[in-house]
Amino acid sequence: MRHLSRRHMLQQTLMASVLAAFAAVLPQYALAQAAYPSKPIRLVVPFVPGGVTDTSGRLIAEQLSKRLGQQVIVDNRPGASGNIGTQLVAASPPDGYTLVLAFDGTMVINPHVFEKMSFDTLRDFAPVGKIGDAVLILVANPSLPAKTLQEVIALSKTQAGGLSYGTSGTGGTPHIAGEQLKLRTGANLTHVPYKGGGQAMTDVLGGQIPLVYTAVAGAQGQVKAGRLKPIAVSSAQRSRSLPDVPTFMESGVPDFEVNSWVGLLAPAKTPRAIIDKLNTELNAVLNDPETRDKLNVMGIAATPGAPEKFGDEMKRDLQRYGPVVKAAGIKVE
Repeated sequence: MRHLSRRHMLQQTLMASVLAAFAAVLPQYALAQAAYPSKPIRLVVPFVPGGVTDTSGRLIAEQLSKRLGQQVIVDNRPGASGNIGTQLVAASPPDGYTLVLAFDGTMVINPHVFEKMSFDTLRDFAPVGKIGDAVLILVANPSLPAKTLQEVIALSKTQAGGLSYGTSGTGGTPHIAGEQLKLRTGANLTHVPYKGGGQAMTDVLGGQIPLVYTAVAGAQGQVKAGRLKPIAVSSAQRSRSLPDVPTFMESGVPDFEVNSWVGLLAPAKTPRAIIDKLNTELNAVLNDPETRDKLNVMGIAATPGAPEKFGDEMKRDLQRYGPVVKAAGIKVE
């Protein structure tokens, strides 16, 4: 009995020591979480300055800085279609002080088109929240003898070499959308990749190519001026900036919805308390009418929501784009 009592006392002493240590650490942990952020946050934008992705990231960084009480500093790290800057964040400490502006092309298309990837979209990141959807549009040079999507499809089938459409590059969301259109409708379309959307726009305006698939933000000025002919947008609803342009679904292609999106990701294992704080502040920014209006001008529809919803969307897109890439034989060396 004395032996059992002594063992019982030792167990109680050990338990008391563990509880005391935990009690000492818990307030410090809670304080650390409550104090976040206590220094500037770096937002890595894995593209060159000036594009729609970069511009939207800078707007969000500016607004988050005001709400968090610490500067959110944009750090452009371009290269390999976004892979270089994104990998940098995947390898960063999971403390909430390094985030990445996630682009769908990088996160859910690159894993299918690059032979080797230095990060895993689902394993190496913690979703913070989606910023919004960038509506895509198919536009034509005014000389093209087709006004509607069905007329474009019909015309393409009469062209021996196919009807050319330009995009900002191989493996981008507009390229995937064009390949999906071919698979769904049998359209005879030939992809012409450019090193950026600007050159593609220059060539369609000049008549060097008949069609361009691009973001609404990059085309709306030319459409409104009558220099480009809008064919259709591939969003679920019409674009607020071009309300007279029909969707692909309205134009006879059921369930055809392909948007480009941007969002915020943190390194995997970032504490949930930090993710929740960032998500709360991001949603507040996205619900602000002035910020929403500025994003709309960029062609981006704000989509506030929970981290889990954004994570589920990434998983879904990762799965649905794989078969399209495989069927089209798209590869980037």
